Amino acid sequence: MIKQIIFLIVLLITIGVFAWTMQRIFKYIKLTKKKPISDWGKRINETIKVAFLQEKILRRPIIGIMHALVWWGFIVILFGSIEMVIDGLFGTERVFQFLGPVYNFLMASSDIFALIITIAVIAFLFRRLFMHIKRFYGPEMKPVSKADANLALTIILVLMLSLLGMNTGYLLWADSVNEHIAGYYPVSNWLAGMLAGTSESSAWIIFQSNWWIHIVLIFVFANILPYSKHFHVFMSVPNVFVGRITPLGHAENMPNITKEVKLMLDPNAAFEDVPEEEGEPERFGVKDAEDINWVNYINSLACTECGRCTSVCPANITGKLLSPRKIMMDTRARMKEKGPGLIAEGKAFDDGKSLLSSYITEEELWACTQCNACAQECPVNIDQPALILDMRRYLVMEESKAPTGLNTVFSNIENNGAPWQFSPEDRMLWAEGLEVPLMADKFAAGEKVDYLFWVGSAGAFDDRYKKVSRDFVKILNHLKINFAVLGTEETDSGDVARRAGNEMLYQMQAMMNIEVLNGYEVKNIVTCDPHDFNTLKNEYPDFEGNYNVVHHSQFLQKLISEGKLKIDSQEFAGKKITFHDPCYLGRGNKEYEAPRSILESIPSTKVEMERNKSFALCCGAGGGQMFKEAEKGDKEVFMERTEEALKTGCDIIATACPFCMVMMTDGIKYSNKEESVKNYDIAELVSMSLDI
Repeated sequence: MIKQIIFLIVLLITIGVFAWTMQRIFKYIKLTKKKPISDWGKRINETIKVAFLQEKILRRPIIGIMHALVWWGFIVILFGSIEMVIDGLFGTERVFQFLGPVYNFLMASSDIFALIITIAVIAFLFRRLFMHIKRFYGPEMKPVSKADANLALTIILVLMLSLLGMNTGYLLWADSVNEHIAGYYPVSNWLAGMLAGTSESSAWIIFQSNWWIHIVLIFVFANILPYSKHFHVFMSVPNVFVGRITPLGHAENMPNITKEVKLMLDPNAAFEDVPEEEGEPERFGVKDAEDINWVNYINSLACTECGRCTSVCPANITGKLLSPRKIMMDTRARMKEKGPGLIAEGKAFDDGKSLLSSYITEEELWACTQCNACAQECPVNIDQPALILDMRRYLVMEESKAPTGLNTVFSNIENNGAPWQFSPEDRMLWAEGLEVPLMADKFAAGEKVDYLFWVGSAGAFDDRYKKVSRDFVKILNHLKINFAVLGTEETDSGDVARRAGNEMLYQMQAMMNIEVLNGYEVKNIVTCDPHDFNTLKNEYPDFEGNYNVVHHSQFLQKLISEGKLKIDSQEFAGKKITFHDPCYLGRGNKEYEAPRSILESIPSTKVEMERNKSFALCCGAGGGQMFKEAEKGDKEVFMERTEEALKTGCDIIATACPFCMVMMTDGIKYSNKEESVKNYDIAELVSMSLDI
């Protein structure tokens, strides 16, 4: 009875402290912006895949399987921990033994997992203490972060050793008093064999001392976790559940901006079913902790500071200040700092600091390419690019602070419908000498087209990519595809403006384009630009722009697979071709096979870069980077990627994106390889192979 009373007191203290901590965290969550979540079926599926099956952590197989085994072990051992709580409260012993074979299986599994976790934790401690793993370091990783990790691993190690000690003591005690043994314990049975002959009293002491060490340490650990980076033990599953389920290329819409844009484009629409605003107008973007939405904050709590995100960030790899891990750590730290004041004094509280500027600098934000490599790599689906984008939105729309190059781009899109200073009337000059039907003419004649070819700003105005547009049209005409273009009615998709933080300009462009597309009753769109492909496919539906959008690599692959496009030319026979994955085709929309399938149909030798497909490094142009000066670093991102391509010994770097084309071409030029290495779009390779 004394044991039960003591246990009850310890349990009540544990629950009380944990409840106090969690109510504080819930109060912080209430300070953030609301964000609705839907598609529960998809969320459950994503949670099963990412959280429980550890799909993303297994992207790095060796260390990934070790982490996964620890996680799966925790889940199995949790069953025994619940049993211990019941036994402690009611004075029972192995209360779940009535489950019979199921109980035997679970006890055997937890016993084996205790050994596996022990070995894994020792390996993790060795890596942290004696191996200089680059991603464990960085300016944001203070001594307390390292101590935190080592403490957590040490506690887990003691928990597993005490579990094995408890099971071993139980077996020794049961054997000494001829008690029925509930469950099966293969590892502890082996350990008990080494201690055969232990007296009843000694066995009882081993059993009970380890029982108390294990359960009390669980209670202590549970209350340490919310103050530790290892809070992800609790937060990872809910974080995956509430996290993004849209493609990585999709950026969240801003309804408050939509209202403003509708007001500008159609004054009557702004007042339809819109309640009158009360109080101060909502701030655009994120400046401080209270501006983030609740999912952003859950993201920050789930961050375990593992550094996988930072290790794949192209900006960080090339020596720039940006670290996606630091973004999440700073968000968590800022809420911890400002939260108490906001709770006590309300929204009026101001400590003279802010998340943006006091914690995160503009230089960090503008170094981001919005490539989503960090979000792809995060084992618990943290969405770092979304938070970076929201802070850019604040800088651009509230402070009118953007790099000079981007301000020029904004002005050009507003005035000319393209990032460059060309007249909209020149939008069809790329097509001189080609048969390119216009949508207006087709529509006027009452003719339907199978596809609208969305040329894009780069395809219409960039000197190098105009050649790709021409070659793709030649293929369309060669195959007698029924298509048309918008011509001068086409204007910039707004992708660059959105990724650079100018949400208002993006939405204006989107709504104007959708009005034109819907006016022509467009159903199918093909484009050579992955950024426009992503925008039209994933983001225009937010504004009732619903189309079947395909990238030209998918379009050509389909024609090849159907036998409508046959390539038997020896134009590139003996040539080595490597393919650079565009971020918004690959990571953004999970299309890796279409361009490779096309290349496989072209007689040549294919070689892969070390980082390819979902691991591919960004070319460095995304997020508006192509239109501004790069932040200070050790090298340019495009040089890092080009050097990796050249290491393959390739003769041709194949691309499928206008931005990648510019960057790879520059990289080849700066590497003095212009004579020996060429950069072609897949459409050019197909066109050259067909000799058209």
